[in-house]
Amino acid sequence: MHIDERLSASLEKRISEKTFRSITLKSGLIDFSSNDYLGFARSAKLKEKIKEYENTEQNLLNGSTGSRLLSGNSAFAEELEKFIADYHNAEAALLINSGYDANLGLFSALGRKGDTIIYDELIHASVHDGMRLSKADCKPFAHNNTVHLEELLKQTTGQIFVAVESVYSMDGDFAPLKEIAALCKKYNASLIVDEAHATGIFGENGKGRVCELGLKNDVFARLITYGKAIGCNGAAVIGSTLLKNYLVNFARSFIYTTAAPVHNLHAIKSAYDLLLKSEETISSLKKLIALFKQIIITVDGINLHESSSPIQSIIIPGNEKVRNVAEQIQEKGFDVRPLVSPTVPAGQERIRICLHAFNTEKEIEDLVSAIQLSLQ
Repeated sequence: MHIDERLSASLEKRISEKTFRSITLKSGLIDFSSNDYLGFARSAKLKEKIKEYENTEQNLLNGSTGSRLLSGNSAFAEELEKFIADYHNAEAALLINSGYDANLGLFSALGRKGDTIIYDELIHASVHDGMRLSKADCKPFAHNNTVHLEELLKQTTGQIFVAVESVYSMDGDFAPLKEIAALCKKYNASLIVDEAHATGIFGENGKGRVCELGLKNDVFARLITYGKAIGCNGAAVIGSTLLKNYLVNFARSFIYTTAAPVHNLHAIKSAYDLLLKSEETISSLKKLIALFKQIIITVDGINLHESSSPIQSIIIPGNEKVRNVAEQIQEKGFDVRPLVSPTVPAGQERIRICLHAFNTEKEIEDLVSAIQLSLQ
């Protein structure tokens, strides 16, 4: 079979199964789909802070010119990593170009033959790809089910890693981190927590759920990303100095990629500066989350997944049906997106609504009305 025929056949199969994906551009709609929870990506204050850093930098290059291990390192990158570690109450931090690359490098580097990675069944795709590149045995446990997790821990020998998200990207619910951390301590397992959707929102000054729950000494590694509430791009793995040194030597997605340019690092540091002054913004977001939950449950027949995060999911089984509902809501002026299988399990297709500090109470009320009409 010619390669074009093979590619076409794969795409036709997706089309027939109604799982075909395409890149779309929605303009003029009220944002209820982006991960810009605090509005930092559109913040004029953040733009000004970034300019302030740019103006202090002499001979600022457009690119980093190479990997961190070759020509791409900078004094600012090292200062920023120290700041990130201190901010999140950790010993060390390592900047990596994206959350995907960070998970890819972390899990592929850690997992050796004879090791076991036990992971929540709803863990992000980037963790799955990292685990595939490792030589470890990988076992899922039922979502947030600590009984099942302990059963697997009892059966496992050798070096054990447990991987969870503090706030799950598809459902928006919390991992029971205290219980999971206690089990990891009991069975001598190393806990890895992806804080992508918690950073900036939970904990003092947005430090994340691990800090909020006082678990920083019980977690082996944390992933922080900057493309969501922080409104920039990039990621950091935080943990011990030993872990950082290990990743610098063995995480291929760090070693063999061009480093982020300094002006990208300026954006991250500027966002942290803004985050330190954003208690009111974070509080406003949490009030809007409470308002949405209060009024959406009044809609007849609504199947809302329980969540106290900005991610609110309305379950509407069936790819075609959930797409139709999303289109109707978009026609009423609201940017919401359907999540279809295989991104989510079949039968768990949903409208994923992301709430933001810049949304208004009226926008939320009108969105709920639009959802109600679209479900009739």
